[in-house]
Amino acid sequence: MTIDSATMSAASPASDDDLATVARICMVNSQIRPNRVNDPRILAAMRRIPREGFVPAARRHMAYLDEDVPLGHDRFLMEPMVLARMLKAANPRDGERALVVAAGAGYGAAVLDACGCKVFALEEDPDLIRLAREVLPREAPNVTLVTGPLADGWAAEAPFDLIVIEGAVPEVPAALTGQLAPVTGRLLTVLDTGAGITQAVIGEMTAAGLRTCPLFDCGTPLLPSLRKAPVFEF
Repeated sequence: MTIDSATMSAASPASDDDLATVARICMVNSQIRPNRVNDPRILAAMRRIPREGFVPAARRHMAYLDEDVPLGHDRFLMEPMVLARMLKAANPRDGERALVVAAGAGYGAAVLDACGCKVFALEEDPDLIRLAREVLPREAPNVTLVTGPLADGWAAEAPFDLIVIEGAVPEVPAALTGQLAPVTGRLLTVLDTGAGITQAVIGEMTAAGLRTCPLFDCGTPLLPSLRKAPVFEF
C-alpha cells in the first residue's frame, strides 16, 4: 500500500491519528475494493476500525500493508484483502451469532460486529488475549472475548450461524463443524491443500457432513495449534 504525495500534503501537518485514518482509507481503496468487496458494512468498518490497535506496538507500522502481520508465537493478523473477501462470502446478517476462532486481539471480530452480528472471539494465546482485553472494550465493546483451545470451539454458546477461522488449517476440527447451526450455518476458513498452497473456502453442513467450496487462493500461514501432528514412518 502506498500513500501518494498529494494525499500526504493534504493531510499535513498530520497527527498519528490523521495518518492512520489516511492509511485506512488507502487500504480500502487499494486493497479491498479492487478485489470485488462491495459490502458497504465491511468497507465502512475497515475504514473506521483502527487496525493498528490490534497488533503489538512494535508491529503497528505494518498494520495496513497488504500482507499478514506477525503477532508473535508464529501467529499472524490476516491480510486485509483475505479477511474482507472471506467476510463478503459469509454474507453476515443482522443478529446472526458468529464465532471467530483464532481471533487474535479481535480485529476480524470487530469488523463482524460492525456488520450487525453477535460475535464471540475465541483465543488461546495469553499475549493476544491480554491485547484483546485492552482494545476490544474500546473499539468493539459488544464482542464477547472467550478463551480456550481453538480446536474445541465454544460449545457453551453454540450453535452459530457463522464460524470464521482466522488462519489456515489442514482440516476443520470436528468440534467446530458440530457447533454450526444446521440450516443457516456457514464456516469460512483457509485450507492448506498441500504443495505450499492455501485456499479460502466456505463450508456448509450437509447430511454427509461439512461440504466446502473454494473461494480463492491465498498465502495465509497455518495456525500452529491446528497443524496436523507429524506421522512417524518406520
